[in-house]
Amino acid sequence: MKVEARKRARKRLDERLRALQPAESFRAPPKGWVRALRDALGMTGAQLGARMGIRPQTVEAIEKSEASGTIQLSTLRRAAEALDCTLVYALVPNTSLEAAVNERARKIALRELKRVAHTMRLEAQGTGDADLEARVQAYIRDQLTERDLWSEK
Repeated sequence: MKVEARKRARKRLDERLRALQPAESFRAPPKGWVRALRDALGMTGAQLGARMGIRPQTVEAIEKSEASGTIQLSTLRRAAEALDCTLVYALVPNTSLEAAVNERARKIALRELKRVAHTMRLEAQGTGDADLEARVQAYIRDQLTERDLWSEK
């Protein structure tokens, strides 16, 4: 079943990404990693440029583009290699992937159930909030597929 396979994949990714939490601890230094590492190694811009096969002015441009967030990954990878480093690239979710899927499903279910409840109230057939959680879970189970979660309506 595809749903179960995706759920297992989310769980595996959540486990792998947990080591990167909190992502705040991996925030780049103010002048960027290239500059911070180069300075820590005692390497000049000219020396890094020679290792990369580029001019010192280009090294300065690379460092500025990294600090401003406009550097290309391929350029950052080349600089990392010249600094004898490995570029590590990851997207770290703010919550677990499973929590994101569950939260999104709940949001959609509540929106749809409120719409139905409003219509029923207009027809004097209101539903109480007492069984709301059960209705939310039933809606998620019976009406939503994972593909529905990310379509904007």
